[in-house]
Amino acid sequence: MASESRLYTFSGETKDHLRKFRLSTSRAKDPQAVIYMIDKNTHEIRQALDDYDEARVYKSLDEIGEDLPDHTPRFVLLSYPLTTSDGRLSVPYVLLYYLPITCNAEMRMLYAGAKELMRSTAEAGGVIDVESVEDLEEIPEKLANK
Repeated sequence: MASESRLYTFSGETKDHLRKFRLSTSRAKDPQAVIYMIDKNTHEIRQALDDYDEARVYKSLDEIGEDLPDHTPRFVLLSYPLTTSDGRLSVPYVLLYYLPITCNAEMRMLYAGAKELMRSTAEAGGVIDVESVEDLEEIPEKLANK
């Protein structure tokens, strides 16, 4: 991971946001997610902005799907509350690695190289690969079976 940490950077503000988001979602009653991107010129990993140039917290998988680009990878940090088979509340915190099959090789390599660094920096419990917006529908089932 040493070589990845030299290639990719996080601003202090981004690291603070990652920590605060993880801590604030640990007891959440509703799904919460944030989308991150890599600036291909500077290799800085930062929160993606919505159409209004604002960072936002998503409250459903449908909302996430609406803002994921068709041909560009993204990292999505997701806190998804669910009830276990024995009735306990569980709030898995995972990294969704969105890698559409239509993205170019350069972007694939850029995001593949940062995947583990993003997971460890965000302190996510695991990684779920997502190839299309339709794959988001399967996330609750995948989390329940982990």
